[in-house]
Amino acid sequence: MTIEEILSDPKPLSGELRLKILGLYHQANAGHIGCSLSCIDLMISVLFLNKSPEDTFILSKGHAAAALYACLNTLGEITDEELSTFYTDGTTLPAHPAPRQYKGIPFATGSLGHGLPIATGIAHAAKIADEESYSFALLSDGETNEGTTWEAAHYAIQNQLDNLFMLVDKNGLQGFDSTDKVLGETASVEKWKAIGFETVEVDGHDIVSLNETIKELKGHKNGLPKAIIAQTVKGKGVSYMENKLEWHYLPMNTEQYQQATLEIKERYLNELTNA
Repeated sequence: MTIEEILSDPKPLSGELRLKILGLYHQANAGHIGCSLSCIDLMISVLFLNKSPEDTFILSKGHAAAALYACLNTLGEITDEELSTFYTDGTTLPAHPAPRQYKGIPFATGSLGHGLPIATGIAHAAKIADEESYSFALLSDGETNEGTTWEAAHYAIQNQLDNLFMLVDKNGLQGFDSTDKVLGETASVEKWKAIGFETVEVDGHDIVSLNETIKELKGHKNGLPKAIIAQTVKGKGVSYMENKLEWHYLPMNTEQYQQATLEIKERYLNELTNA
């Protein structure tokens, strides 16, 4: 699928990746479904539309690993056979990404607060080497609670890392509550602008707008690191999961899985069903 084809109608790719995500979690009888569905369109905007071979992408919110695996499978880096081993003994595709197995997974993530510091170091190294590349880190909004995230942010500002992109999956829910009730709005546009990031708010499920935003920010060689605060919906595409905290954790039973796949096919692939 070419970039032009994706941009002319992003829904089929978004739907197919959602179906892969649902299949992986149902097969594994595992949770973290909602957070994978909330960030998949952000991954499409980077991995399919904007990442060059010289760039680095780090899934800092490693609990959404199935979304990353689904993308790398569609891009041809992970085989169907390897994908079928997700979350099983001896797999190269565990619940959180493990390093040194695939080029598209350069670092282990999952313990929150590590992705932005790593991406910041990579961006700085590229600046020192005078290399034309970008470093992308995808964070959860809950992850902006972490002190290491803010330390890395200030380092990026101090070193004028305008080749660093922080994308925040702002679905409003984290492990035990809504994000505004835990430590407040640490993923707010105002805060990130105030400390010195060039900050844009965008619909995190509008792939065309995400693509335009990234391309525009790439052209701003102004010494400011970039923050894209993406408004998303946890469990996006599955009615009974949307904006539900419990779908951070719950696995699907067979009936729920069937309903979820039918809804995705109707919403994204225009396949009419009797659901």
